Amino acid sequence: MQDKIYYLSKELFEDDFYFKEVICKNTKNNYYWSDEWSEEFYIKLAQLGFISTTYDTKDGLVLLPELQLDYAVLDFKELHISKKVKKLLDSNRYIFTKNTQFHNVLESIDKLHKYNWLKGKYKDILMSLYASNEDRDDFEIMSFEVLCSSTKKLVAGEVGYKTGGIYTSLSGFSLRDKEYNNFGNLQMVLLAQYLEKNGYLFWNLGHPHMEYKKKLGAKVYSRDEFLKRFLLS
Repeated sequence: MQDKIYYLSKELFEDDFYFKEVICKNTKNNYYWSDEWSEEFYIKLAQLGFISTTYDTKDGLVLLPELQLDYAVLDFKELHISKKVKKLLDSNRYIFTKNTQFHNVLESIDKLHKYNWLKGKYKDILMSLYASNEDRDDFEIMSFEVLCSSTKKLVAGEVGYKTGGIYTSLSGFSLRDKEYNNFGNLQMVLLAQYLEKNGYLFWNLGHPHMEYKKKLGAKVYSRDEFLKRFLLS
């Protein structure tokens, strides 16, 4: 656990030296904080490989950008599809969509997660960026959804963003009803297939410590290994 969380602002990244020589090489620190909530700052963080969440302080919500010490990366040739998901893929029980249920996905994440960091000004930024996606070529906020084909009920979904040719996951959900067992895994497999079909280079799944990411086929990259791929893509 790091001793101190340092402050970040957009101005600190105007010179590449600070990012490359001070932040990237500091392996004792991965979390930073900021009270800057501009869209430009959020996009800059994303483009540099930070994955931002939030943290509640006594003075209010702050942005918590993290340049992780390691990352889960899925190269699509490594995608593993379980027998249960293969069975669902062959069924007619689902509809897979992109950007048709963005606000419902956010609401479902909030409802189903006991602690939801995707809230307040952070949520406002995502909604604003989503509304103006057509104005940006190299950054796009996205949602991906799986609906029950018979009821059109939203069963699983996630939000994330595209930076260049890379997709990064932020947060997601899947209903816990027995009838929708494995629909969360189905959503991830369908997303991986969509990304590969549409020419994405790889999928950044963030923290590598969740077992489901490894079962999907993701490999663990150190910060240095990840940034070499991410920043050159």
